[in-house]
Amino acid sequence: MKKLDIESEVRDLAARRDIYDAICSYMRGQDRLLPEVQRRAFHDDAFVDCGLYAGSADGFVNFAQGLLAGFKQSQHLIGQAHIQIDGNVAHGEIYFLAQHRIVEAGVDKDLFVAGRYIDRYEDRGGGWKIAKRRELIDWARTDTASDSFLKEQSALILGARGHADFSCVRAWP
Repeated sequence: MKKLDIESEVRDLAARRDIYDAICSYMRGQDRLLPEVQRRAFHDDAFVDCGLYAGSADGFVNFAQGLLAGFKQSQHLIGQAHIQIDGNVAHGEIYFLAQHRIVEAGVDKDLFVAGRYIDRYEDRGGGWKIAKRRELIDWARTDTASDSFLKEQSALILGARGHADFSCVRAWP
């Protein structure tokens, strides 16, 4: 491999790593209800369209944080991440599966949503961030919650939202 090819390959791998980190910050910020972490994934002038909201990154983060705060819990999992890089611009199709614990008519239910993020990323000199995002929903379902396992296992350590989560405090014994 020529020196130029190796340098190009290293730049490509570093870009993919940094884009993936932005995607993970977005997801973590949503699930932990940490708006500053979610917001870090976006450029200041980013545009986001999730169907229920279309507009600025600031407006979207406020919308998403408010929506998710109404749920008991949520967890977003990243699946395939198809990323194409062209210089300082990249495009991605990111698969996700989201599980939300919601309450309907006083009954705990699990809402599952599967979809994809169609993204444009840019490195404008301050690192790779989302410049444009459209969320596509491929399927969803709602089931009555049935987590008797959690009720039977009192020794389990449960996650929390916000800065109370162990991932934020890391208060090791």
